[in-house]
Amino acid sequence: MSRPKPKILLEKTDPKTYKSEQILEAEATWCVLYNSYPFNLRTVNSITNSPGPKYKKTSFTNPGHAYNLARRLNAKFETNLFTVIKI
Repeated sequence: MSRPKPKILLEKTDPKTYKSEQILEAEATWCVLYNSYPFNLRTVNSITNSPGPKYKKTSFTNPGHAYNLARRLNAKFETNLFTVIKI
């Protein structure tokens, strides 16, 4: 079964590259919280400073991504304090 087509709110096409930016309607935003608080998630290399820290998303317009991240973080840190809320 294919996904339903999203509702496009705005669209702008670059005449040189023909790439389009589309603003799509979203049902809601799902955020992953730690101990009921928002947080930033980053990864760093302990051995070198290159290429620097990488920050990862903790809020999503798709609930599946948020629940998967919370499940993975709970398993990695051996806790159940990562939860998901719908905004």
